[in-house]
Amino acid sequence: MGATHALWLLAVPVTALVVAGFARRAGIAAPLALVVAGLAFAYLPGVPEFRLEPEFVLYVFLPPLLFSAAWQSSYYNLRENLRPIGLLSVGLVLFTTLVVGYVAWLVVPGLPLASAFVLGAIVAPPDAVAAVSVAQRLGLPRRTVTILVGESLFNDATALTLFRVALAAAVGAGFSIAEGVGRFAFAAVAGAVIGLALGPPLHWLRTRVRDPLVENTVSVVAPFAAYLIAEVVEASGVIAVVVSGLYLGHRFTESPAATRLIGQSFWKVVVFLLESVVFLLIGLQLPPVVQGLSGRGWGELAWWAVAVFGATVAARFVWVFATTYGPALVSERQREVQRRAGWRSHVVVSWAGMRGVVSLAAAFAIPFASSSGARFPGRDLIVYLTFTTVLATLLVQGVTFPALIRRLGAGGERERYEDTVAEAGAHQAAARAALERLDELTGASDEPLDEDVVQRLRNLAEQQQLRAWERLGGGTGQGGAEVPSATYRRLRLEMLAAERAAFVRMRDERRIDDEVLNRVLHELDLEEAALSRR
Repeated sequence: MGATHALWLLAVPVTALVVAGFARRAGIAAPLALVVAGLAFAYLPGVPEFRLEPEFVLYVFLPPLLFSAAWQSSYYNLRENLRPIGLLSVGLVLFTTLVVGYVAWLVVPGLPLASAFVLGAIVAPPDAVAAVSVAQRLGLPRRTVTILVGESLFNDATALTLFRVALAAAVGAGFSIAEGVGRFAFAAVAGAVIGLALGPPLHWLRTRVRDPLVENTVSVVAPFAAYLIAEVVEASGVIAVVVSGLYLGHRFTESPAATRLIGQSFWKVVVFLLESVVFLLIGLQLPPVVQGLSGRGWGELAWWAVAVFGATVAARFVWVFATTYGPALVSERQREVQRRAGWRSHVVVSWAGMRGVVSLAAAFAIPFASSSGARFPGRDLIVYLTFTTVLATLLVQGVTFPALIRRLGAGGERERYEDTVAEAGAHQAAARAALERLDELTGASDEPLDEDVVQRLRNLAEQQQLRAWERLGGGTGQGGAEVPSATYRRLRLEMLAAERAAFVRMRDERRIDDEVLNRVLHELDLEEAALSRR
C-alpha cells in the first residue's frame, strides 16, 4: 500500500469525525449530514473511488455496532415487547421482501422474479445504527425506542438468511420453500445457542480477572468471536452477537465501578467512530453505483427508484397497522394494549424504517457471475435500486422524522418526568438503606468512631436524597432561586477549575512531576464527572 493510498484511507475517518462533530454542534442528525457529505465528496476532483467491501462491513463494522446496541438494551424491556419485535424483525422482513420483489418485477422490464426477490430481501431490514441514533436523539417514548431497537437488532438475521436463499434461487443453485424455512430456523436457533453458550464463560472470565482493562478487552473480543464462530457453522452471526451482547450487558452490573466507567466511555467512542465512517461510506458509493448503469435512461431509472422506495415504505405501513389493529378486533387484551399505545406511536414506528450499510453490503456481495459462468441477471440494477432506497429512507424519512414527531406530539416528555420521580424515590430508598447500614456499622464498632466523619457521611446521604427531588423543579427553588445542590455544584466546579490550574502551574514550575500531575488530575476529573452527571 502506497503512502498516498494510506492517506486517502485516513481521510475517510478524519472527514467523518469532522462532519459528525459539526452536525452534533449544529443539532443536526449526524447520519444525515454524513450521507450528504459523502455524496458531495464523491465527485470532488482527485477523490478516489471508495468501493464498499461486503466482508469488511459484515466482519468488522457490524459485530461491534450490534453488540454495543444489544449491550445497552434492556433485556426486560425487550422481553415485554417480544410480540411486536418478532412481528417486525421476522414477519415484516418477509412481507417487505415479497412486496418489494413483486413491485420491482412489475416495473423493471426484464428483471427476473428471483432477482427481484433478492432486491426485496436486501432492502427489507431497517438499519440498527440509523434507528438507534435517530430514535434516542429525538427522545421517543421508551416502548417505541425498545421496539425499534429490538427490531433492528434481529431483523438482519432474517434478511441475510432470505438473501442467501433468494440468491441461490437466482443463480439456479436449487431452492425450495421447505429448504428456506429449515435454513432460517437452523440459523436462528444455532445463533442463539452460540450466543448463550459464549455469554456465561465470557462473563465468568470478565469477573474473575478483576482488572478493568482486561475485563473490557474481553467485551471487545466477544462480538467478533460470536459472529465468526456462528458464521463458520452457517448459523446467524447477527443473532449470536445480539444474544451474547444482551447477556453480558444484563450482567454488567456485577463488574467493578472502574470497569463500567471505562467500558461505557470506550464503547461510546468506538460506536461514534464506526457510525460516522459507515454513513460517510454510504454517500461515497455513488460513483461505483452509477458506473454500472451506462446505457440506461435517467427518467426510467428515477421511476424505478421511486417505485421501489414507495413499495418499501408502503409495505411497512400496511404491516404495522394490519398486525396492530387486526388482532385487536378479536382480542380484548390487544385492544387494551392499543388504547394505551395510541395510533401516533404506530405512525412513528411505520415512518422509522431507515435503511443502512447492511443493505448496501448485501447488494455489493451479489456475485458478478454464477459458478457456471453466467452473469447474474440484473446485478447493476439491484445495486442501484438498493443505493437509492437507502439514500431515500435516510434523507426523506430521516429529515422529516423530527417534524413528524413534533406534529404528532409523540415525544416521551411525560415518561421522562415519571422517570425522574421514580429516580428520586429510588435515591431516597437507597439513601435510607445506606443510613441504616451506617447505623449498623457505628453500633457494631468496638472503638468509638469520629463523630465528624459519621456526620459527614450522614449529610452526604441526605444530599443524595434531596438532589433527585430538586431536579423535578428544574434545579431552582421558589421564585427561580438556586437550590442548595445546584449552588454546591456550581461553586465546586469553579473550585475544581482553580485546583486544576494550580496543579498545572506547579508542573510548569517543575515543583511536581507529570506523573504526579496525571494522578491528581484523574481524581479531579472523576469528581467533575460525578458533578456533571448530577
